[in-house]
Amino acid sequence: MADLLKLLLRVAEKAANVARVCRKEAPLFQLLVQEKTGVDKNKKFVQDFKTLADVVIQEMIRHDVGAQFPEMIDHIQGEESNKFENGLGESVIVTVCGTEKETAALLATVLDGDQTAATLLARAIHQDAKLTLTDTGTDDLHIPLSPSDLGIWIDPIDATSQYIEGREEAAVEGHLCPSGLQCALVLIGVYLRATGEPVMGVINQPFNHKDPTGWKGKHFWGVSCGSVKACSVLRPKDRPAETTAAGGPGLSVVMSSSEKQAVKEALAPLCGPDRLMYASGAGYKILCVILGLADVYVLSEGSTFKWDSCGPHALLRALGGGMVDLKECLHSSGSSHCQGGHQDQGELTYHQPHTESTGADHWANQGGLVAYLNCQILHRVIGELKGKF
Repeated sequence: MADLLKLLLRVAEKAANVARVCRKEAPLFQLLVQEKTGVDKNKKFVQDFKTLADVVIQEMIRHDVGAQFPEMIDHIQGEESNKFENGLGESVIVTVCGTEKETAALLATVLDGDQTAATLLARAIHQDAKLTLTDTGTDDLHIPLSPSDLGIWIDPIDATSQYIEGREEAAVEGHLCPSGLQCALVLIGVYLRATGEPVMGVINQPFNHKDPTGWKGKHFWGVSCGSVKACSVLRPKDRPAETTAAGGPGLSVVMSSSEKQAVKEALAPLCGPDRLMYASGAGYKILCVILGLADVYVLSEGSTFKWDSCGPHALLRALGGGMVDLKECLHSSGSSHCQGGHQDQGELTYHQPHTESTGADHWANQGGLVAYLNCQILHRVIGELKGKF
């Protein structure tokens, strides 16, 4: 299954290239950012072009993975529906066709005949990814998995609002980016169909840094399957978790700026000055934990979904951490322990929908979540939050 990992890295890079092309090419960028009013407002293809960009990426990944691993095709899921209605009221199913010309023709029907935009988008979809796999270890990985046992979750562009807005924040070494293009990620996660355990993840950051030729990306991957633990990221060194009234080092916690005030107030005593941090995008906040830019990511709302968390979760597990359901941990009556570096209860899984919910909420992480690398820090955070909201 090392071949699956290499394929996911390639298709994630293709997805990142589509995301960059949609911002770089003027006809696509205009569709991406403009807001129609009046009679044009009913033209769903323009109003939801950002959704079409997401769908195109999602279907491209589904097409490429299904071509190499046909036994997985019915178990590749994503955030978006691929059904669109164009300005004439016609229903169009967006798929990747066998040739660039055929894909352009299909996209033109969704884009009400905009041949220029359709051609540019189709060219990006069918272009081979120029990705050099310099990561050591991918060739030597022996992963005891069968494609028939696996499912995939895709988030084609996480933090879409940051992607559309397109702010170019200056990245500071060792610090997270609160907002901007760096927060927009392509996320692909692989899980066991039987148990829901995340076993492989790929994160592509299309807008990692900029040089005179334009934006350049960066990719990250991880595998956690039984005794096989491998990751492109080195585990950050554990830091002392203590904090004092006089202002010890404290924990660093990343969360959404819209997080409940009660949660912020409960965690503030654990954090020194400027260590209660805020950032956009669920995937990016988890990546901050993976990279050691934050100790934990805390979210009390059920506002993330399986496609947001599956891929990054696999990287956390590869590094000895994990991701838990916050509500389940808060309501647990017994003490919890770490087994092989992971929490022994409350870990998120990815195979079962919430049958009582409708729409996207079928696959929501309804109890909120905590992403962590260090179990002791996780337990401390849970202890501080119990009974506070």
